[in-house]
Amino acid sequence: MRIVLEGGQLSAAGLSLSAGRTFVMKCGGSTLQELPESFFKDLADLQESGSQPVIVHGGGPAISETLGKLGIETHFVNGLRYTSEEVLDVVEMVLAGSINKSIVRRITGAGGKAVGLSGADGLLIQARPVANAAEVGLVGEVTGVNQELIEGIVKLGFLPVIAPVGVSKEGQRYNINADTAAGAVASMLGVRQMIVVTDVPGIMKMVHGEKRVLPSVTVQEIEDMIQTGEIYGGMIPKVRAAIACISGKVNEVIIVDGSVPGILGKVLNGDSVGTRIVRM
Repeated sequence: MRIVLEGGQLSAAGLSLSAGRTFVMKCGGSTLQELPESFFKDLADLQESGSQPVIVHGGGPAISETLGKLGIETHFVNGLRYTSEEVLDVVEMVLAGSINKSIVRRITGAGGKAVGLSGADGLLIQARPVANAAEVGLVGEVTGVNQELIEGIVKLGFLPVIAPVGVSKEGQRYNINADTAAGAVASMLGVRQMIVVTDVPGIMKMVHGEKRVLPSVTVQEIEDMIQTGEIYGGMIPKVRAAIACISGKVNEVIIVDGSVPGILGKVLNGDSVGTRIVRM
């Protein structure tokens, strides 16, 4: 079964994956590479216990580094990398190549079973040009997900590790924002909660002169905190990335620190960890 765009809305009726046991995790490629081995052991243990992790990863810093080494100029338009065919060659090489396979190796080394995929494999992530394609080049928005492929991989006992490169039915590749791709995959799998793994414990706020992690915030509260300066610097792109994951059936995104022992199990058990960002 493929999930497709119907009347402007993503349709995901008839899924046979158990949304209660499936969770989608989004993580930047650089963050994943910095995580301790215990994190990957936790992933393997969750998989062994019957949970069904699905990972969507990014890799912006590594892409920029490789472009620099190759002498290929790049720039950003409203947070999106301008993507020419030349840039897209590097994006695909880094995301679907070195980063994706590094994640798979670490999961396998921890005793798990994983398969690395690009969104172009089997029309896994179907895409079309974004509305402002004239400004950003070959950047795409998700129009469909091959849920049957994800389901088949999971049924074989493997954890899908997905690089966010999309493709049209005509074979045109697109650079897909990792947060957007993760939110679309989570929504179309019927997952209402998504985990964003970072290197911070959550959204922090000064309370009685002490910085504390906020257990829950709404999207509007985040925007207000950015305006007042309570969220600043490097935390702004982290929270905006999490907000971007909220789409369709995804009602909340949990920001957690991947270095905390057993963090994924704690989230799935409903423990009060990290910060929950909710729609309303």
